[in-house]
Amino acid sequence: MTLYLSRFSYTPETWARLIGHPEDRAKAAQSYIESVGGKLHGFWYAFGTHDGYNLWEAPDNVSMAAVALAISGGGALSSFETTVLLSVDETLDALRRAEQVRYRAPGAQR
Repeated sequence: MTLYLSRFSYTPETWARLIGHPEDRAKAAQSYIESVGGKLHGFWYAFGTHDGYNLWEAPDNVSMAAVALAISGGGALSSFETTVLLSVDETLDALRRAEQVRYRAPGAQR
């Protein structure tokens, strides 16, 4: 399965609801990813550009996209971004394959 890193920010209204009724949203996130056969590896809140981060594992990109779309469409977030994470071995494989790609820079002579 593939790992995904998500960054999210709540709307001010969501923060107000959580202040009034504190809730462990990691449990909700876990149920979302498990519904598509995946696993939640971590859920953190943070200072800075994003309010929180999730580390997920999903069977495929479509499964993770389904979770991301459902969460994004729920209205509680002002932003939600997901990045596919590559293992070191996958990156090494990509580096080896990159030699086979005959890239030509824009405007360069053929």
